[in-house]
Amino acid sequence: MGAGFNAAGVDDDPVKYLVLLSFIVGTGLVYLLSSASANTDLFAHDFPWLLGATGTLVAAMVLLVGYQVVQLRHKMQAGVFGAKLTFRLILVFGLMALLPGTVVYAVSVQFLSKSIESWFDVRVDRALESGLNLGQVALDSLQHELVRKAESMAQTLAEKPAASHPAVLNLLREQNNIQEATLFNEHGRLISFSSSERSGWSLMVPDNSVLLQIRQQRPYSRIENIEGRGLYMRVIVPVNLLSFTEDIRVLQLLQPVPVKLADDAEAVRVAFQDYQELSLSRLGLKRLYGMTLTLAMVLTLLTTVALAFLISEQMAAPLRALAKGTRAVAKGDFSQMHPVNSRDELGMLTKSFNRMTRQLAEARTATEDSRAQIEKSYAYLETVLANLTSGVIAFDEQLRVRSINPAAEQILGINAHALRGLQPYQWTMHAAYIADFAYVVATQFQNLPNAVWQQQITYRDFQNKRILLVRGTNLLRGIDGGYVLVFDDITHLVRAQRDAAWGEVARRLAHEIKNPLTPIQLSAERIEHKFADKLSAADADTLRRSIQTIVTQVSVMKEMVNAFAEYAKTPKAHLLPVNLNALIGEVLDLYGHDDTIKSILSGSLPLVMGDAKLLRQVIHNLLQNAQDALIGIAHPYIEIRTQITEQGVEMLISDNGSGLPNDVMESLFEPYATTKPKGTGLGLAIVKKIIEEHQGTITLENRPSGGVVVCVRLPAAGQITHTEHVA
Repeated sequence: MGAGFNAAGVDDDPVKYLVLLSFIVGTGLVYLLSSASANTDLFAHDFPWLLGATGTLVAAMVLLVGYQVVQLRHKMQAGVFGAKLTFRLILVFGLMALLPGTVVYAVSVQFLSKSIESWFDVRVDRALESGLNLGQVALDSLQHELVRKAESMAQTLAEKPAASHPAVLNLLREQNNIQEATLFNEHGRLISFSSSERSGWSLMVPDNSVLLQIRQQRPYSRIENIEGRGLYMRVIVPVNLLSFTEDIRVLQLLQPVPVKLADDAEAVRVAFQDYQELSLSRLGLKRLYGMTLTLAMVLTLLTTVALAFLISEQMAAPLRALAKGTRAVAKGDFSQMHPVNSRDELGMLTKSFNRMTRQLAEARTATEDSRAQIEKSYAYLETVLANLTSGVIAFDEQLRVRSINPAAEQILGINAHALRGLQPYQWTMHAAYIADFAYVVATQFQNLPNAVWQQQITYRDFQNKRILLVRGTNLLRGIDGGYVLVFDDITHLVRAQRDAAWGEVARRLAHEIKNPLTPIQLSAERIEHKFADKLSAADADTLRRSIQTIVTQVSVMKEMVNAFAEYAKTPKAHLLPVNLNALIGEVLDLYGHDDTIKSILSGSLPLVMGDAKLLRQVIHNLLQNAQDALIGIAHPYIEIRTQITEQGVEMLISDNGSGLPNDVMESLFEPYATTKPKGTGLGLAIVKKIIEEHQGTITLENRPSGGVVVCVRLPAAGQITHTEHVA
């Protein structure tokens, strides 16, 4: 059948080798476990290692089979061809290995358990336990007797003077037949020592934990194995002196355990220990044989399941490969090419499938190349439209908006998603101010559907008047037929042309008029000086009044010429950080204590980048206009306010005058536009030019309660964009 492939197309040979290696290693480990039962040393030293190695192998096999089960589950959930066949084969092989193996395992475990238990006699176990307990009781009796003697000796010592303790200690030791008695102070220092042995022994001093126990009035009693001397009973008790000037003392008694009793107890202990080792060997054998049988059965079952996976994979691999290739083709993947491993009908089917996928791949490659060229052209067109400064709107044949570029959104001030799919007459639902614009566009496309047209459209948005130059044309009829509208915002261009024209007019007027004014004034004054004394009083008075009229009008014309000259000269703003509140305060100081002017200045106002001289001129001009608008008002009132906004800083100057006519609101910032009977109409035009030099804006609005509010917006110091006029 050849090498099998899993669902991902990965060769299963590594899994096959892992199964074979696990079977060989498992057989060796089971043999070693069986050998360990016949060798006690091998059982005691190597059984844990063998058990751990075998358990590790079983865990590895469980992981391997678990991985195969998870893979099979994923294949069945995904509907992989051959997964159900694999599942059936695994069930068959698993039942074939599990049913007889379970019967053999149960019989073997029961046989081993009963056979090994019969090797040992329970009565011997109980007899050894009883002998060990008997020896322990005897030792406890001797130890309790020694504790009683120690407490009696401590009581006697406590009643005697401290100086007589050495003699009394020796006498008490002999009376109680004690081998060794030692008296310490509470810190473990030797006071007196008495022993029946003539040869010197090393002195046993209580450690700190024992001394702490004695100070707490708790006796210490142990049977200890003293090196070189044997088993000894060691008792330590406190000696509570009756004197208040001295601390307690510590009495230690050492008495050897009787040799016969020690030997008998040791013999019983050794016999019991040997029997326990034998009993442990019994449990070890039971566990060994049970573990060996269990591991053998588990390894057999796991190996059978793993082999069932491999066999089923090899049987279903060719069919699965074709099924996978068919699904890939259905999803558009024509790269699936499968090797032909046989010359039967399945091999011929695989060969035909490969030829079909190759032809489909070639056809799709040609289609993808064509689509890539179209997408590239479309992306290029989108990039060009996105970077155009002109607004572009594309319509379909029913004059519905198909697409809008960012420049059109910015110029019209409306979101492209709001207009998409709407006809021009429906635009007013989202932006009423473009009603005139939408009407002209719809009318022109309806009246001139096959012609190129151009028109200048003027409308007013939320604050300013907009002037658009609009051009429209139709597209070729077909799939992408429709109309295209291209427009530019020429508001600033028209305004700049108008300002340039007025500047040129002002410059020429200033040049042409200013030169003869001074000779006219001087000539009139000379005529008055020369002929005033030669005329009669009536004629002289007439002459004087005429000359005065000439001089006055010449002064008025000079002021007008200076204003024109100032407007014609573009102000060069030298921008530096300026405190607008302080600048307003300086200007208000020039007006003295004028009760009609009230200032409300924000305390947290940031600095603005400005020219202090030009900004003073702006504030003074706006205050003068406000005062002129209040002539004849019963209770005049002017308010100047500063505040912070998202755009920067605002300065608001409002009055309670009669307001401005709506028909002159848009033209007040143009030269020679004024509502004053004697004004030149250049003040607000100059103010507007100064504010624009500061990259700000200025607007005029009538107040609902009467009067006018002038709003000057200036960017904060950190928001201004550097220009060629910035110093």
